[in-house]
Amino acid sequence: QLQLVESGGGLVQPGGSLRLSCAAAGFTLDYYAIGWFRQAPGKEREAVSCISSRFGSTYYADSGKGRFTISRDNAKNTVYLQMNNLKPEDTAVYYCAADREGFTTVRDMCVIPPAKYEYDYWGQGTQVTVSS
Repeated sequence: QLQLVESGGGLVQPGGSLRLSCAAAGFTLDYYAIGWFRQAPGKEREAVSCISSRFGSTYYADSGKGRFTISRDNAKNTVYLQMNNLKPEDTAVYYCAADREGFTTVRDMCVIPPAKYEYDYWGQGTQVTVSS
């Protein structure tokens, strides 16, 4: 079965860290740009960070700049999102999505609202809760 599987979410105190993983099953991520998105209750899904397939170019939404780091390990068929200095407003379900070179730039992947684009694959999401 072809799918993306997220993991690494959980409950963390403000200022804490989490590393999310997005693993591909049944296909290789080498040719796919990957985006991390999040959706808080009552809000639209928004981009957090994106990484290109070929050169690993990255883009960060303002919400994660300076705190989040996206990376990929093609040998492990996995993309990561390291999140540091977490804040209560980071609480959301985090999703990863894969696209096979449908965007001109990785910035476009993060800027175009996810509801307006048909990604090749979405994961099921992992809950991140930041609370004391």
